[in-house]
Amino acid sequence: MKYFVSTGEISGDLHLSYLVNAINKIDDNTSFFGVAGKYSKEAGVNIIQDIGELAIMGFWEAIKKYKFLKNKVYEYIEFIKKENIKKVILVDYGGFNLKFMELLQKHVEGIEIYYYIPPKVWIWGEKRVEKLRHVDHIVVIFPWEVEFYKKHGIDVIYYGNPFLDIYKRISKRGEKILLLPGSRKKEVQKLLPIMLEVVEKSIDETFILKLAKKEHLKWIDLDINKYKNLEIVDNVSLQNVVRQSKYAVAASGTVILELALLGLPGVVVYKIDILTGLIGKYILKLKYVSLPNLALDKEVYRELLQGDCKRDNIIDAIQNIDKNKKYFEEQISKIIEKLGGNNIIEKYAKFFLEGK
Repeated sequence: MKYFVSTGEISGDLHLSYLVNAINKIDDNTSFFGVAGKYSKEAGVNIIQDIGELAIMGFWEAIKKYKFLKNKVYEYIEFIKKENIKKVILVDYGGFNLKFMELLQKHVEGIEIYYYIPPKVWIWGEKRVEKLRHVDHIVVIFPWEVEFYKKHGIDVIYYGNPFLDIYKRISKRGEKILLLPGSRKKEVQKLLPIMLEVVEKSIDETFILKLAKKEHLKWIDLDINKYKNLEIVDNVSLQNVVRQSKYAVAASGTVILELALLGLPGVVVYKIDILTGLIGKYILKLKYVSLPNLALDKEVYRELLQGDCKRDNIIDAIQNIDKNKKYFEEQISKIIEKLGGNNIIEKYAKFFLEGK
């Protein structure tokens, strides 16, 4: 069986790689082609478009790349027709994949479409759920999504969050504060200088900065060597640095959920362009941006976004965790319980193979 896959960001690429590995263990007579990154490539996906060329951050970047992405859709459709592929797996990346889905259904007969980790329509506005109504299979990874879709008369598949198979709680940890400024250039440029202000102010603490690549330091105009209480690492696992840490200050994203499952409390920080920020605040009306907070519908991980993302606010949030360690440990336990399950990825893999 041939599958075409489409994702657009690192988090989606990770989830796709877990799924592909699990499917291949069950059935070695499968092959995967499509749009993905290094993790999926390592799992055996034949890459026809690397996601590095697709990464988009913010409203304006999406506008600027519109023509490029539109042309790509038709390239993928021609590839699917040529290879006689009958199953397509879309993973997250709603801005692109929703349009891709629409055109697939229009131009390719007999195509079966799975949307794995669909766009967060429960955040972005319920009207968008109508675009998903005609997908053959919707596969979700958060429990609250089941009720959301049920309310709209749509059945979905849910077995649990796949990260629970990957990330296990680490009980014995060190005394460093972990800094995770993200992997995109704009994230690093906006967040790392603020994080370094925290390092400079907190001389009694030891910090560990985890970068996707040390070369990303070139994106900021600061002398990183002057921070004597800072250790810089790359090419190490998240589990490795969590074992050395007591708290984290991290860019908003999937990594916050990973930290929660590993048992590490922390602070969520983010800064984006003004227009995107206004859309988020006044149009989308987000209550929380981080998945652990959404899981419990309460702010366990303090969210310091846009104008609130300042040195002193971050330090205050860290001190609050330090004063209430037991509370945060208990809340993290509740998050893990809320997302619980076992052999989750295998269950999803079997569903993708059977399609029922």
